[in-house]
Amino acid sequence: MIIFGTKGYLYQLAILTLVCGQCGNPSAHTLRKRVTKFTLFFVPLFPVSTRYATQCTFCGAEQKVTGEQAEQLQAQALSGGQGGQQPYGQPRQPYQS
Repeated sequence: MIIFGTKGYLYQLAILTLVCGQCGNPSAHTLRKRVTKFTLFFVPLFPVSTRYATQCTFCGAEQKVTGEQAEQLQAQALSGGQGGQQPYGQPRQPYQS
């Protein structure tokens, strides 16, 4: 008898301050990575799928992001250069006095 299946793992990659697309509040968002791995005899062998998402800590809305967007957001969090609160996917506006 062979026992196999899948198991999900959730990793928190970063916490960012962004403007939520759902509620419109500038709040903390967690960047998460969900990996599903194939298991054989309860031993995880290899990843089957990887998905990224951000979740607003104010309203709880979750938005899926691509791997490239997740890397950019993680680099932004590590550099500490938030530079204001920008909505998802919006280009930065130049500062005007």
